[in-house]
Amino acid sequence: MTDRSSSAHWNQRYATADYYYGTEPNDFLREQAHRIRPSGSVLCLAEGEGRNAVFLAAQGHDVVALDSSSAGLAKAECLARERAVIIQTVLADLTAYPLGTGTWDGVVSIWCHLPADARRALHRDVVAALRPGGVFLLESYTPAQLALKTGGPQTADLLPRLDALREELDGLSFDIAIEREREIHEGRGHNGRSAVVQILATKPL
Repeated sequence: MTDRSSSAHWNQRYATADYYYGTEPNDFLREQAHRIRPSGSVLCLAEGEGRNAVFLAAQGHDVVALDSSSAGLAKAECLARERAVIIQTVLADLTAYPLGTGTWDGVVSIWCHLPADARRALHRDVVAALRPGGVFLLESYTPAQLALKTGGPQTADLLPRLDALREELDGLSFDIAIEREREIHEGRGHNGRSAVVQILATKPL
C-alpha cells in the first residue's frame, strides 16, 4: 500500500495494543533465513509491526524495516526494544524509496502486495539492489486465495502468480519457487488454509 489513504488504513489497523499479525516471524522466513549471509544487511519490505525484522536482527543481521505506516513502525521499534535488538525503521512510500545498487545481502518481502505495475518496478529494483550472493525471500498470496478468504487482499491485481514473479525477478537464480496451499496462523490477520507463492532466489556471484 503506497498512497495516503492506504497509509491511513494501515495506521488504523495497527492502532491497537496487540500485534495484528502477531510477534513471531513468518514460517517461511524462519525456515529459510539461514540462507542469508551471516551478519548481512537485510531490507524488509512493507514490514509493518516488525516481527520479521526483529527476528532477523536477533540472528545477527543489520536490518532496515521499511513501511508507509508510522503506527506499524512505532510498534516495530517497541518490539525491538522488548527483544533487546536493534533495527532501523524507515517511513517511506515503498514505490518511491531508492533501494540502491549492490546494497543488500538480503531483501525480504512477506505479504507485500502491490498493484502489478508497481510490483514489477519494485522487483526490478530488488534485483539491482542485491549484492552478488544476496538472497531475495518472498511469500505472497496468489489469486487462489480469493476463494479461501483467510487473509490478504481481496483484489486479484494485488495477488501475483509464480510465472509473473519469475519474469519480474529475471537475473536471480531460483532455489525455491513454488505455489502451494498451507496452514497459516499469524495473529488476528492470517488464519487458516492459504494459497501462497514462495520464492527463495539468489543473485549470482
